[in-house]
Amino acid sequence: MSFLPALLAVSLAAVHALAGRLRLLDRVPRSRWLSFAGGVSVSYVFVHLLPELGEHQEAFDGVGPVAGLVDQHVYLLALVGFASFYGLERLAQRSRARRSTDGPNAETSTTDGVFWLHMGSFALYNVLIGYLLVHREAPGVASLLFFAVAMVLHFLVNDTGLRHYHRDAYDRIGRWSLALAVVVGWLLGSILTVRTLTVGALTAFLGGGVVLNVIKEELPEERESRFWAFAVGAAGYAALLLAV
Repeated sequence: MSFLPALLAVSLAAVHALAGRLRLLDRVPRSRWLSFAGGVSVSYVFVHLLPELGEHQEAFDGVGPVAGLVDQHVYLLALVGFASFYGLERLAQRSRARRSTDGPNAETSTTDGVFWLHMGSFALYNVLIGYLLVHREAPGVASLLFFAVAMVLHFLVNDTGLRHYHRDAYDRIGRWSLALAVVVGWLLGSILTVRTLTVGALTAFLGGGVVLNVIKEELPEERESRFWAFAVGAAGYAALLLAV
């Protein structure tokens, strides 16, 4: 099975490298395919990822100075992931500056500093995803494929959102950095093995980040998102996960 994580890492990297060519995704009203992809990603977190981590909650019991204060360590870490990416989102929103153009429709983008902060944060996020292609809470080909499909669709959502904020800088630099980060994560997973506790913590953080990164793209009124496409994606993937 060792070749499969490598193949999936390359496939995930290709999403960032090539998604910009799918111009039908970057439009208003929001593409139903993006809403569908967001539904699948969130469904994976709530139906598979967090319940799976909850079954391993005992690994967190008695660990660290907060053990006596917080019983649900897994969900606390998911909250940290959610809040961290919420902070990045607010920072990007506030930093968008007017960019002069020759046409009647001015584009907007973030400042250079926020661009690099965003890319650095999402690069680490992608390194984590690449690492989890090799080391996850639940082993096996089925678990790997469910994870990879959810992340491929999640990357489509992330790629569109990051391009919306960073424009040309993302196409020139950002997408290649994030594509490379996935492969780096897979390479690290191939040569390094960390404690099960650490894998659980990183996975919980990832779960919170996935939920925020999907919801922030679906909720803004100006995106005119497709609720039914989101619901179909969420319900369909949930049914598939529960059936297997």
